Amino acid sequence: MAHEHQAWLNHMEQQSKAKQQQFMDGIAARLKRPRQLEKPEQPFRGAPEFWQSYTLGEEERVHTFSEHFNSVGGHVVRAADMEEAKAFIVSKAEETGARYLVRQQEPALEALALEEALPEAELSVWNSGTEENWKARAAEADFGIVMADHAVAHTGSVVVRSAKEKGRSVSLLPTVLLIIVPVERIVTRLGEVLKPLDESGREHLPAGIHFISGPSRSSDIENDLTIGVHGPGIVYAILVG
Repeated sequence: MAHEHQAWLNHMEQQSKAKQQQFMDGIAARLKRPRQLEKPEQPFRGAPEFWQSYTLGEEERVHTFSEHFNSVGGHVVRAADMEEAKAFIVSKAEETGARYLVRQQEPALEALALEEALPEAELSVWNSGTEENWKARAAEADFGIVMADHAVAHTGSVVVRSAKEKGRSVSLLPTVLLIIVPVERIVTRLGEVLKPLDESGREHLPAGIHFISGPSRSSDIENDLTIGVHGPGIVYAILVG
């Protein structure tokens, strides 16, 4: 009985392969070319050499990044230094009446002393207490404030790594996201960010690497665009320097 069943399976498999070959032959005939039965050679892999060495000057990187970030609905603000960046955050919080803010546990953000500048608001520092429900705290926040690890001029993307002190929720859940981007961290090409990560090995990769290109954009099957469904609806990149 088992032998007959195996023979039947073999017969069905042969029939299936024959039909598959007939189907593929039919496509090749319609295209008027022989079937490709061998794996094609790929003499070129990765970005071409000229692109590997392509780089822009600092102001060109700032201009290109700003143009691309603005084109997808983000906002770019230029600040001369961190004090000016702080002044922008404070003025924007006062203007919008933001009451709850959450920020990464970063020395550069600690130095801004936003708690003193916004005494009416409640500012939380990600993972600074073990009892807090930090995802809930980020979800209720009006503003999320993060430092960029990199920005990419040609894609208009900000790169933010996540870690214990830099939870992904800080950039994902608040209504408004403010990203401080030192201009020296803006690179020309995406490969300049990805290659070192690839070469560092899995054991040295961060918990998460997030590419933020403007506000959250979602659309349904009829292409009705909605902003801010799966992330902040308003995103500012504050370029410092």
